[in-house]
Amino acid sequence: MSEDKGRLTELQTAMRTKMDENKAIADSFEVEDGVVQVDADQKAAFDVNMKSIKEIKGLIDGIQEMEKAREWGSQPTSESVAAEAAAEWANTPEVKEAVQQYRSIGAAFLDSPEFKALANGAAGANMPAPYQVPEHVEAKSIYSTKDVYSELPSGTPGSFGTIQRDPIVLPPMRTKRVRDLFPSRTTTAAVIEYFRLSGFTNNAAAVTERSGSPSTFTAKPQSTLAFVGEQAPVRTLAHWEAAHRNVLADEPQLRSIIDNELLYGLRLQEDAQIMTGDGTGENLTGITVATGIQTYSWSAGAFTPVPDTKADAIRRAATLSFLAYYEPTGVVMHPNDWEDVELTKDSNGQYLVAVSVALGGEPRVWRLPVIETPAMTEGTCVVGAFGTGAQLYDREGPSIRISEQHSDFFIRNAIVVLAEQRLALAVKRPEAFVKVTFNNAPTS
Repeated sequence: MSEDKGRLTELQTAMRTKMDENKAIADSFEVEDGVVQVDADQKAAFDVNMKSIKEIKGLIDGIQEMEKAREWGSQPTSESVAAEAAAEWANTPEVKEAVQQYRSIGAAFLDSPEFKALANGAAGANMPAPYQVPEHVEAKSIYSTKDVYSELPSGTPGSFGTIQRDPIVLPPMRTKRVRDLFPSRTTTAAVIEYFRLSGFTNNAAAVTERSGSPSTFTAKPQSTLAFVGEQAPVRTLAHWEAAHRNVLADEPQLRSIIDNELLYGLRLQEDAQIMTGDGTGENLTGITVATGIQTYSWSAGAFTPVPDTKADAIRRAATLSFLAYYEPTGVVMHPNDWEDVELTKDSNGQYLVAVSVALGGEPRVWRLPVIETPAMTEGTCVVGAFGTGAQLYDREGPSIRISEQHSDFFIRNAIVVLAEQRLALAVKRPEAFVKVTFNNAPTS
């Protein structure tokens, strides 16, 4: 050990000497008119010293690491050194930050003060307050990811043997949602009042300065806008699942309930409400039933020289959105219809979409992103300017609550896990959307 310390001192002295030499060389450089004048021999000596400094630094680091390993190996073995090393590694800021970034909603819920207040069932099964999903978690699209990372093992049997530390694997993304096409806003109101544009007469024209006899200043033409006052009430989407009280101590199972069923189910219902909600009762008024949207039928397309395909019908619908002065930003369609579009072939068996329509790995048709969801009625799709034609308002983000106060759950040791959210949808420019009906290909 003393030899290593002596060697370390020698290396540090040598590195300081090289650094002093390079400092002297750098101080001798002259600057003329903003340009550094460097002598070739001095530059070569400077580079040689830098190479030596890097080599010496590497030797110093190696000796220091060997010293740490020697100290680690000399510790008492009454307890698991591997477990202590794993615990120390897990508590480093880098690992904590990585776990925080890639953990699921369920893991965040289990770490929340609201859940921990239950004390694994010792304090009952009624949460004192609902767990609110943080906004920064929503911004990372956690609802759209599949968690594949678990925390380090602890206790027995995780305490004996060698711990294998695999790198964190980035989770794959799930299917996109209709929400992804919208800019979303938050609101504290129960009802959103807005004006729906019901008509626009564009009389803009070139005019002369004077006209008539005798000439007078020319009156400018007037365009007209027609508005209709509308209301978009905030609606609640919710569902629950029953589980045995012992699930409070069974964290992986609880995470599965929250991640894979409740929160996932909310998103599926959200897609359906945004696109096809009928506006009755507690349903949103979806885009497809909003007053004033445009329509187009596949059968109305061209027949010659080749009958229009479903992809052609989508492009013609996009034109209608353009003609309404709104640039379309997306397409929402049923998976079966999107399958038909992707599998369309020419007379030689070549896929048309893969060659001439789709761009890259992202699902696109005619440069527009495609959201395929079972929430859209099969045989129809919607093309439109989702960013400007409609607005999504979040009153309350998805929240999770646990309670045993339901029916006879208390005496059966059962609990309820409830997930809910509140939102509103305002279709302000309905003419920006075109509902396409895939009835049949043109026949004449």
